[in-house]
Amino acid sequence: MATALITHEECLQHVTPPGHPEQVARLDAVLGALEGVDLLRVSAPYAADDDILRAHPPAHLAAMKRAVPNEGWRSLDADTHMSAGSLGAALRAAGGAVKAVDMVVAREVGNAFVATRPPGHHAEKEIAMGFCFFGNIAIAAKHALDHHGLKRVAIVDFDVHHGNGTQDLVEEDGRIFFASTHQMPLYPGTGYPEETGAHDNVLNIPLADGADSGAFRDMMEAHILPAVSKHKPELILISAGFDAHARDPLAGMLLTEEDFAWATQQICDLADEHCGGKVVSCLEGGYDLEALAASARAHVDVLKERADG
Repeated sequence: MATALITHEECLQHVTPPGHPEQVARLDAVLGALEGVDLLRVSAPYAADDDILRAHPPAHLAAMKRAVPNEGWRSLDADTHMSAGSLGAALRAAGGAVKAVDMVVAREVGNAFVATRPPGHHAEKEIAMGFCFFGNIAIAAKHALDHHGLKRVAIVDFDVHHGNGTQDLVEEDGRIFFASTHQMPLYPGTGYPEETGAHDNVLNIPLADGADSGAFRDMMEAHILPAVSKHKPELILISAGFDAHARDPLAGMLLTEEDFAWATQQICDLADEHCGGKVVSCLEGGYDLEALAASARAHVDVLKERADG
């Protein structure tokens, strides 16, 4: 089966202020790295209101719609800004994640990579923050459960920043297991090991500034992978942030693109064991353009290899 690449040019219309790290060029770099790769290219649809409301209350969706400026930027916090094209891009990002779940669960494709922006894993129930407006991966997980009738899904987040938003959106839902590895201390200041969710369905394994390939791989093998396996997921979703790369300017971990390829292999092994290889990956962070492009390509190369196999 094929690997789906789900994206949309409207995600380039989310324009941030000059010098902002979450810039249009990020998606250009990712798509450039994947140009010419044999993938099933699919346009990300808008998320329906009902999809958003699986994770966020109506007040949050209404606030995001009201916040869109006619021109320039509206700052929702010191890091999170909306331009005239931001809402459409955010709805495509959430809708792309939902579309990926539909395609993978229906076995139309073997797995999928959602290359959209803005990212989503910092958006809490009623708070847009950390460059994020909607919890894309949490919305996708809840769609898999509520729409497709799955009973257990898992989210693995290897972005260098803790996915506080995803945790906020899923920690009371025992059907969803959320596992995160991230640098600590670092923005957003959450993700302590004692944060375990209402049903012991959250696992946070922080790593120190300067953590290298060995520390990352040891932690994944000792903690993240066994915990995900224990949940016996029927679908695995990946919050694929590549900002733990040694070149990234916003953090201090020392990973390489080979580490992201290795992690993808391990997650795909779990998916083969528990859910027929069903994996959906959504782009999160990564702010050095060269490292981001190389890491995304390494990640997708593994997805493609596993789908083709």
